Amino acid sequence: MAVRIGIGTGLAPPLSPEPFWRWTDLCEQAGIDSIWVSDQLLGPTAEPLTLLAALAGRTRRLRLGTNVLVIPFREPLLLAKQIATIDVLSDGRLLPAFGVGNAVDPVWSATARDPAPRGRESDEAIALVRMLLEEEEIAFEGRFFRYRGKGIQPRRPSCPPIWIGGDSEAAIRRSAQLGDGWLGGLSTPEKAGETVARIKAALAGTGRTIDPDHYGITLPFRIGEPDDPSVVAASERFSKRMPAGEADRLRDSFAVGTADHIAGVLRRFIAQGIEKFVAMPIVEDSEDMIAQTRLLAEQIIPQVEGNPARSLPVG
Repeated sequence: MAVRIGIGTGLAPPLSPEPFWRWTDLCEQAGIDSIWVSDQLLGPTAEPLTLLAALAGRTRRLRLGTNVLVIPFREPLLLAKQIATIDVLSDGRLLPAFGVGNAVDPVWSATARDPAPRGRESDEAIALVRMLLEEEEIAFEGRFFRYRGKGIQPRRPSCPPIWIGGDSEAAIRRSAQLGDGWLGGLSTPEKAGETVARIKAALAGTGRTIDPDHYGITLPFRIGEPDDPSVVAASERFSKRMPAGEADRLRDSFAVGTADHIAGVLRRFIAQGIEKFVAMPIVEDSEDMIAQTRLLAEQIIPQVEGNPARSLPVG
């Protein structure tokens, strides 16, 4: 088992080529485990699979994940082809994580779709995507999707590990039945630990297993002060995207303070069975993103992963 800390782009400033590639190169050089990209089709972030394809070409070491891909917004056959292509070109560095999204996402109203069956639709889509990436001939008959034909080619010998997002009862069942790992969203260590325990209990009834170090969490962080403008702004942005009643838990789910404090928060998650982290820098602009990433690599990762700090280039 190995604790690993990746970094997420979900709170990054709007995409701009020069600082983005400078930041990517820093992540590659700094020993950060992985880059995870968010999925907001009508938000300010880049389309995740397109971005991961670009990152696959720019990097050689970093693993590449989705945090998380809202699968009911994706057609399974095309999605499987995109996943296979990125996985081949990145030499097996892709980590797809899927979620069902939430009912208040503006995509539902913009496309005149009903979000109510999104969980059942997602279950079918995940199962079909896995079949397309693993099997030669497929006969799939579901309520939402039907497919008879060949599996996806070209592809690597094994399907990339599929992680499941969310901490609802349905997400726990979905993780146990369909997932190779679990990636939680905003949470406290205690809440995340409860979810891990419930997934493990659900696995007992499926005959499946999930590797002990395939449980992860997304953790917004900032080496700074709780009243920093970037922290206040991030809290407000998250509140607008979350269902009523859930916004109150935001501040408890942020890690803000000194590097030692944030490392201590990570250790609390580790004690609850979490070993993979998507650390999302809470920042004001591109230069702040680079600065916070550098601090993560130099002051936090060596404490938590137990590896010596790397010597990073200045600038």
